[in-house]
Amino acid sequence: MNAAGFPLLSLLTFLPLAGVVAILAIRGDEATVASNARWTALWTSLIVFGLSLILWARFDARVPDAQFVEQVSWLPEFGVNYHMGVDGISMLFVLLSTLLTPICILASWESVQNRVREYMIAFLVLETMMVGMFCALDLIIFYVFFEGVLIPMFLIIGVWGGQRRVYAAFKFFLYTLLGSVLMLLAILALWYHAGTTDIAGLMQHPVPVSWQYWMFLAFFASFAVKVPMWPVHTWLPDAHVEAPTAGSVILAGVLLKMGGYGFLRFSIPLFPDASAYFAPMMFALSVVAVIYTSCVAFAQDDMKKLIAYSSVAHMGIVTIGLFTFNQQGISGAIFQMLSHGVVSGALFLCVGVLYDRVHSREIARYGGVAKIMPAYALVFMLFTMASVALPGTAGFPGEFLVITGAWKSNGWVALGAAMGMILGAAYMLWLYRRVIFSKVTKAEVKALLDLSPRELAIFAPLILLTLWMGLYPSSFTHVWEASVAALVERHEAALAIPRLAGL
Repeated sequence: MNAAGFPLLSLLTFLPLAGVVAILAIRGDEATVASNARWTALWTSLIVFGLSLILWARFDARVPDAQFVEQVSWLPEFGVNYHMGVDGISMLFVLLSTLLTPICILASWESVQNRVREYMIAFLVLETMMVGMFCALDLIIFYVFFEGVLIPMFLIIGVWGGQRRVYAAFKFFLYTLLGSVLMLLAILALWYHAGTTDIAGLMQHPVPVSWQYWMFLAFFASFAVKVPMWPVHTWLPDAHVEAPTAGSVILAGVLLKMGGYGFLRFSIPLFPDASAYFAPMMFALSVVAVIYTSCVAFAQDDMKKLIAYSSVAHMGIVTIGLFTFNQQGISGAIFQMLSHGVVSGALFLCVGVLYDRVHSREIARYGGVAKIMPAYALVFMLFTMASVALPGTAGFPGEFLVITGAWKSNGWVALGAAMGMILGAAYMLWLYRRVIFSKVTKAEVKALLDLSPRELAIFAPLILLTLWMGLYPSSFTHVWEASVAALVERHEAALAIPRLAGL
C-alpha cells in the first residue's frame, strides 16, 4: 500500500476486471445481454479514466522517482514483489491507455454485433494488462502484464477480424511471443546476478559489461518486435488490416508503445554500456524503417495498410530519439509516442467510419467524399495534418525534438529522421486527395451519411488533444522532464565509470 494509505494504482489496474465479472453475471436474451455488456464496459472504462485523471492531478512532476508506490511481498524466497508505481515517463502512458479504451468501446457500439459480451470482456482485460504494464516496477510483474496483453489482442483479431483474421492473429502472437521468451531468459539471468527482479534493486547492482551485450540483445528481441522495428515489422500490416477498427486503434495507440517504453524503462538504464555500443545499429535500423516503410506506404491501395506502414515509420523516429541519450531526443521520443497514439488511433477511426458505410478500405472505391461528408473531411484533414507534423498539431513537437536531439548525436541520423517528415507528407496528402477530393463518380459514395453524434463524440477528445498537444506542448513535456533528466544523468554517470577506471 502506498504512503497515502490507498492503493490507487491497484484499483486503477484491476477495476476493469470488476467490469468483467459484472458482464459475466448479465442474464437475458441475446439482445439484452449485448446492450447491457456494452453499457457495463463503457461505464467501467469511463470510471477507470476518471481515476487516471485523479492520478494525473495528484502527480508531482517535480519528483523524478516513482510515486503512488505500492509494494507487497509476493515470492519472497525469489526476491519478487508486487511493486507498482508511476513516474513522469509512465504517467501519461497510463492516461493514454485509459482514454483510448472507452473510445474503442464506443467505436465498436454498432460495428460489432456477434459475441458482444466476449468482445467487451476482451477489451476490459486488455485495459488491465496495459495499465498494469506501465505501472509495474518489478521485472516479473512487468513480464506478466506484458505477455498478458497478447491473449485479449489475439482474440480480438482472431475472432472479430477480417477474412484472414486467423492467419494475422497467429502471426502477431508468434512474432511477439518468440522475442518475449528471450527476454524472460534475460530476466532470469538478472535475477541470478542480483537476487532480485525489482527495478530499483537492479539499479543498485550494475550488470557486468560483459553481460550487458547479451542482455541488451535479449530485451531487444522482444521490444523491437513490439515497436515494431525493421525488419521484424511484417506482422503489423496484417494485424492492422484484419483487426476490427477498435483493435487497430488500441494496437497503434498503446501496444506499439510497449516496445519504446521497454527500451526506455529497462534497456537504457540497466544496460548503459551496451545501449551506447548498439546505438549505431539502432540508428541504422530506425532510418531504414523511416525511409523504407514510407516508400512502401506509397504502393498501398488499402487505407489501413498505408496507415500501418506509416506507424512503422513514425515509431522509427521514436527509436532514433531514445538512443540519442540526450534530453531533447528522449523527450521528443516520449512526445512522439503519445502523439502517435492519439493521431494514428484517430486515423484508424477515420478509416473505420468509411468502412462501416461502404465495407471497403480500397482507396480507389472513394473520391469526392468532401462533397458528401464535409464534417468528416474536416476531421480527417486535421489528423492528416497532425500525421505529417504540421506545426500547431500534436505531430510536430515530438518530431522536432527528436531531430534536434539527433543532430547533437549524428547529423546524418537527423537527416534520416527529417526524411520521414517529407515522405510522410507525400503519402498522407496523396491518400487524402484521392479519398476526399476529385469528382463523385460512384453511387455508394453519393449515398454516404456524414458523421453521427456518436462518431462526433468519439472524435471530440482526440481533436482536443491533437490541438492541445500541438499548441501547448510544455503542459505535457513538464510531466516527464525531471524523470528524463535523472535518466540521462544516470546514463552518463554509468558510462563514465569504466573510463575513469581505465577500462
